[in-house]
Amino acid sequence: MTRITDVVPDESFAAAAETALQSVTTTEPAEFRRLGRGNRKLSMLVTYETRDSVVVQLCEERTWLQTESTLLAHIRKQTAVPVPPVLASGVTAGVAYMVTAHVTGEDLHETFTKLGDAGRRRLARAFGSHLAALHEQFRFDSYGTLAVDGDFLRAWHEDWGDWFDEYGRNAVGRLPTAFDPLRDDLLALFDAYEAGDPPARLYPWDFRPGNALVEGGELAAVLDWEAPMAAAPALSVAKAEYLIAEWYVENAEPLRQAFIEGYERLREYPTIKRVHRAAAIADSAVDSTGIVTNPMYPEHDTEAAVEFHCKALGRLL
Repeated sequence: MTRITDVVPDESFAAAAETALQSVTTTEPAEFRRLGRGNRKLSMLVTYETRDSVVVQLCEERTWLQTESTLLAHIRKQTAVPVPPVLASGVTAGVAYMVTAHVTGEDLHETFTKLGDAGRRRLARAFGSHLAALHEQFRFDSYGTLAVDGDFLRAWHEDWGDWFDEYGRNAVGRLPTAFDPLRDDLLALFDAYEAGDPPARLYPWDFRPGNALVEGGELAAVLDWEAPMAAAPALSVAKAEYLIAEWYVENAEPLRQAFIEGYERLREYPTIKRVHRAAAIADSAVDSTGIVTNPMYPEHDTEAAVEFHCKALGRLL
C-alpha cells in the first residue's frame, strides 16, 4: 500500500493532501497514484476499498485552485458541460487544495486518432456545443484573468484592445528562435487590428481533447480549468478550433465544420480574424514552461512540432 509521502515528498504538500482528504472522508485510503496532468499543480488519484476514488490537486498559488473550484461549481450548476464535482477546496500551510470526484474514462488525447471519422466529428460537435453553452452562461464586464469575487468570478481589464494586444504579442514573443522568420509579420497583424468592444465571455484556454475523458464514444469529462480568462468569443473559438480540428488530423475541415455546427446549435458563430488565430496558435505552440508543444498522437518530435506550428501560422500571413 502506498502512502501520501510516496507520491508527495514535500512535507507541506503532503500535509495539505491529508487535510484535503480528511475534509471529504474518514475512510483510510488504499492507494495513492501521481497523475501527470498540468505543469503548475500536483495531482494524484486516491483510491479506497470501500468508497469511490477521488482526485486531489495541490498548488502553492492559492488563487489558481480557488478560481478553478469556483468555476467548476458554476459550470455544473449552469450548464451540461461534463466536469467532475468539487468535493472540497481550501488552503492549509500555504498550499491550496481541491478534491474532486474521480471520473472514469479513456484519455481522449490517446484515443482521438483511433476513432473513425464519424466518432471524431461527433466529439468535435460536442466540444462546439459545450463552448457555446459556456459563452451563453458566463458573461463578464471586463477582460483578462478571472479571480473569485464574492461567490462568482470577475475580470478587471476594461479595454479589450489593450488586453488582447498584450496577450497576443506576449504569445508571439514566447515563440522560440525557430519561429523568427514569421515573427515580424505576425506582430504586424496586431499593429493593424481594430479592436472594437466585443462581448467578454469565458475563455477556457485549454479546452481540448488532451484535457478530456471519453466513455463509450461520448465525452465523460472535460478537465483542467485552471487560470480561466474572459475574452472575446472569437479568441476562444479560434483556440478551440486549432486544438480540436487541426491538432490530430491532416484534413481539419470536417472537424472544423462539426465544431462550428455544434457551436451554432446554441448561438451565432463569431467572426474570427487572422489576428485571433495568430494569437491562439502562438499561445498553443509553447506550454507554460516555454517548451514547444507536440501535436498529433503519437506525438510529433520537437522538429516536426515546430514545423507543424510554423505551417499553421504561415497560412495566416
